[in-house]
Amino acid sequence: MSAKIIWTEIDEAPALATYAFLPIVQAYTKGTGIEVGTQDISLSGRIIANFPENLTEDQRIPDHLSQLGELVKTPEANVIKLPNISASIPQLQAAIKELRSKGYDVPEYPEEAKTDEEKAIQERYSKVLGSAVNPVLREGNSDRRAAASVKKFAQKNPHKMMKPWPKVSQCRVAHMDSGDFFESEKSITMDQADTVKIQFVDEGGSITVMKDSLALQKDEVIDSSTMNVKKLRAFFEATAAEAKEKGVLLSLHMKATMMKISDPIIFGHCVSVYFKDALEKHAETLKSIGANPNYGMADILAKLDKLPADKKAEIEADINACYATQPALAMVDSRKNITNLHVPNDVIVDASMPNVVRDGGKMWNLQDELQDTIAMVPDRCYATTYREIIEDCKRHGQFDPATMGSVSNVGLMAQKAEEYGSHDKTFTAPSNGKFQIVDSSGNVLLEQIVQTGDIYRSSQTKDIPIKDWIKLAVARAKDSGEPVVFWLDEQRGHDTEIIKKINKYLPELDTTGLDIQILPPVEAMKFSLERIRRGENTIAATGNVLRDYLTDLFPILELGTSARMLSIVPLINGGGLFETGAGGSAPKHVQQFLKEGHLRWDSLGEYCALVPSLEHVAKNYNNQKAAVLAETLDTAIGKYLENQKLPSRKVKEIDNRGSSFWLSVYWAQALAEQDKDTELKARFVSVAEKLDENAEKIDQELIDCQGEAVDVGGYFRPDPTMASKAMRPSQTYNSIIDTI
Repeated sequence: MSAKIIWTEIDEAPALATYAFLPIVQAYTKGTGIEVGTQDISLSGRIIANFPENLTEDQRIPDHLSQLGELVKTPEANVIKLPNISASIPQLQAAIKELRSKGYDVPEYPEEAKTDEEKAIQERYSKVLGSAVNPVLREGNSDRRAAASVKKFAQKNPHKMMKPWPKVSQCRVAHMDSGDFFESEKSITMDQADTVKIQFVDEGGSITVMKDSLALQKDEVIDSSTMNVKKLRAFFEATAAEAKEKGVLLSLHMKATMMKISDPIIFGHCVSVYFKDALEKHAETLKSIGANPNYGMADILAKLDKLPADKKAEIEADINACYATQPALAMVDSRKNITNLHVPNDVIVDASMPNVVRDGGKMWNLQDELQDTIAMVPDRCYATTYREIIEDCKRHGQFDPATMGSVSNVGLMAQKAEEYGSHDKTFTAPSNGKFQIVDSSGNVLLEQIVQTGDIYRSSQTKDIPIKDWIKLAVARAKDSGEPVVFWLDEQRGHDTEIIKKINKYLPELDTTGLDIQILPPVEAMKFSLERIRRGENTIAATGNVLRDYLTDLFPILELGTSARMLSIVPLINGGGLFETGAGGSAPKHVQQFLKEGHLRWDSLGEYCALVPSLEHVAKNYNNQKAAVLAETLDTAIGKYLENQKLPSRKVKEIDNRGSSFWLSVYWAQALAEQDKDTELKARFVSVAEKLDENAEKIDQELIDCQGEAVDVGGYFRPDPTMASKAMRPSQTYNSIIDTI
């Protein structure tokens, strides 16, 4: 019986890189009892799969995400999952626009759904937005760490991006002191399975059901929390005044792709506070054209095109006048005048805050220079961890990638995006009143008092993943000999319930000789940073959101990028999901490739993920060829790093295609040199010889093809033939690989 590895088709730079690397993988595994196939879970693929009735037979594709969602519940699952777009509404709209231009009759996204038809379309698109992919596939918990060879290389060849911290820095993380989700959060564990509803009760006693038929399992944790928008806006105003007085940049750091309902609303409040004078003056006009601060200044400025030229110019002048009275904003792209408040998904906290640390407490200003910033992370659930690392750097200076230890992560992952991101359980209070979670007998389980406009959200965490997470943390502690710290704060409602479960389940496991602690996030950060500075390693056991943040924070400091992390998800039912790192910088990589034919995406994450995937095949199918392929690939990765065949950032130097070529050279050499499988040895002796004989020529062909604009037939949905031609430009190389 052959084993099947699913290689996901995704978006942007890693999608282009797949055209170069996947043919190598398929060629090297040919005849070994391993089949490497693909399934399309890209943003455009998800859109197409959701609207089959609008499309021709040729245009339709199956719902691959749902298919994979079923596969990962089986012991046979072996999925290599590349980073996909965690889509915001502007990205969704851009993808829809491209598809429609290609003849796909998918509906426009209704920003403000008024009719039942528009509401139905909006609901269908909600399955595509945000981190829609990850929870469907993650039927297990996350084991994320740097592969030993990658960490060793990073210490021997430290990345050059770290900038020194000045002796006096005005950088700080600003957060709310009251009125945030952290303060208000309430949480309970269900003592029996039940179906509950979320309702809003106004001051007159009128009840509106906001969410009906929410099925909860026995022992499931359910939370509710609110954000007081008056206090939120006061926080934004006070922090802006402080930044103006100190002459530093103001920046906002959110996760509008993960918390795709609540965070854009918070973002919109920041936009409307900063541009208050202009937006309030023209409120009626802006409302009439559908300008929405939640989508950022980009949306407002674009909607001005609906107005007469003189009115548009007047509003633009008033918006520009705000910059003079307010503090300078951190820039996303100073050349295009794109600020931190331009689009909600431009500045994602897990990618942006590590860069603030890396850059010495600074962000880019309008003059394209680094300048101290006050980084606003409004909610204290996670803001305090960033605050602590910033303060640590102010006390002790910058981290040294050559000597610093690691913080790997064991992450508790939700089984649905709606659980942690609470997409379907986030509401804006229509008036003063209260939100209640009510059980099937009419008992109020949780209640939150709110004022008009306050943001309410509820989240949930199932018991089976929690138990598995604790078990995985103990296993990692045993395997590594490193201390495990559960980052949980007993002052927070949700964390209190999780701590109870750890105290219940931990004694059931053998923890003899292990160092396992439960610390509040600030103390956990202090503990980890002290060890990092001594060159020691620590395992952070965290919930899903903090997992997302820490697995970018530490790898960016240690390795220069989170894309080089080994990310294994041992699935609860015995299968394996192997993730390949983060894709946060992928859009810039695509832009460069289309402009000058150079793709700087580093596929090291894909290379590393393939090793445990092959090991999984070897173990589950008793396939010795898979074991040899895994071992030799690991050797090849070591040589790839040692010989520094990573993609350069500059055109006319090695790029992603050259990197994958050199990895294939080293892999073929390792297969030719091993003696555990004579058939593979015989096959790859000749392959290694051909690659070696033509290496100089192929290398040059992969350089010569650069320097000119490239057309791959689309951004969100490239044409496969055009993309393959662009990513496999060396006929010399292709003829060797395709005839293995």
